[in-house]
Amino acid sequence: MGTGTETAGRTGTSTPGRGVLEGAFALLEALRLHGDEAGVTELALTCGVPKGTVHRLLDQLVAVGAVERRGARYRVGPQMFRLGQGWQPHPGLRAAARLPLHRLRGVTGASAVLAVMREDLALTVSSVPGELEPLVPVRDGVSFLLDTAAGKALRGPRGTGPVLDREDVMDQVVCAAVPVRAPDGRTVAALAGLVRAGRSLDALAHAVAEAGLAITRALTRGPGAVRLPPVARL
Repeated sequence: MGTGTETAGRTGTSTPGRGVLEGAFALLEALRLHGDEAGVTELALTCGVPKGTVHRLLDQLVAVGAVERRGARYRVGPQMFRLGQGWQPHPGLRAAARLPLHRLRGVTGASAVLAVMREDLALTVSSVPGELEPLVPVRDGVSFLLDTAAGKALRGPRGTGPVLDREDVMDQVVCAAVPVRAPDGRTVAALAGLVRAGRSLDALAHAVAEAGLAITRALTRGPGAVRLPPVARL
């Protein structure tokens, strides 16, 4: 899918079913970008389509639970959440990462992020907020550039240690990241921990490496096989 304007430009000019789907997904993306709620006028301007078309598509999306309506405002609905939970960037990855992410947050206070590569960006698929909230909020579904420690871990060569960020991307924030590997050795994700500058980056890197190894081992063993080694609290 392209931008909202590009999608709107194709609606009604190609296969009718495809045009409706493109328009619906353009609206869903516009609602996501608005963050909370948006009105018909805002969505029409964002997508570049007539308000009547927006009304019609929103009514259809509300009927299937993909969008919720509150008065004259709309937001993404629960059906999209349920469908999104079914997406797996790699079989078992999110389940394998759940406990290690929370353990990493618990022993370090770090914001823990699991990211995968999508369209030349890093996409957060699991996260646990840490001490940096609200300075650096972490949220699932957020994309970021590959110049971060997590991005470098995603595209870096095999056999390297943790990637460290010593306030390179953002002042007052340091980060350590490691690749997460599938049983065949492919890098399928990156795990990162972020803390305030001044904390021990070496200790953070050790904890992140242990958590990343736990995820990799869990992927190798299969579902329900996460075993976490003891990690000293920072």
